Amino acid sequence: MSDSFSIDALKARMDKSIDSLQSELSGLRTGRASASMLEPVMVDAYGSPMPLSQVATVTVPEPRMISVQVWDKSLAIAVDKAIRDSNLGLNPISEGALIRVPLPELNEERRRELSKVAGTYAEQARVAVRHIRRDGMDSLKKAEKDGDMGQDEMHTHSDAVQKATDAAIAKIDAMTATKEQEIMQI
Repeated sequence: MSDSFSIDALKARMDKSIDSLQSELSGLRTGRASASMLEPVMVDAYGSPMPLSQVATVTVPEPRMISVQVWDKSLAIAVDKAIRDSNLGLNPISEGALIRVPLPELNEERRRELSKVAGTYAEQARVAVRHIRRDGMDSLKKAEKDGDMGQDEMHTHSDAVQKATDAAIAKIDAMTATKEQEIMQI
């Protein structure tokens, strides 16, 4: 076995692409409230931008409501402004240190747009997996050319790389289909 090739390393890189897709998809808004929807929101606090999770507790008391409990009441206005400016289409309601964020109904057009965004994220993940596959195949071809492995061993490893790629892409497709179904659900 060549020192320059490891199927486990390739699988780990593919898994990172899948994990990245998972976090991107969790940020997409569906009809239901989710605390992860506010993860990308950055608040100007104490002179520097901070993630919302570092200045408040985010909970989901109802299916269409997110509750944000700000720890320092003086930051409530900044948190409200950050949520409004986040391009998530949300209108928070401030009640002192508690900010309630009602989720509006998604119309059909918005659902289709979100579904397309999910598809774009999935395609980026597929491309990343294919790049990892190409890197693995290139290292196998180089190892064979350099005489570090025989042709049979190279074919065995290339089959393993292809199987890992197929499995990763199938996982990406399944995650995307689930998310699109969730988005289109009324």
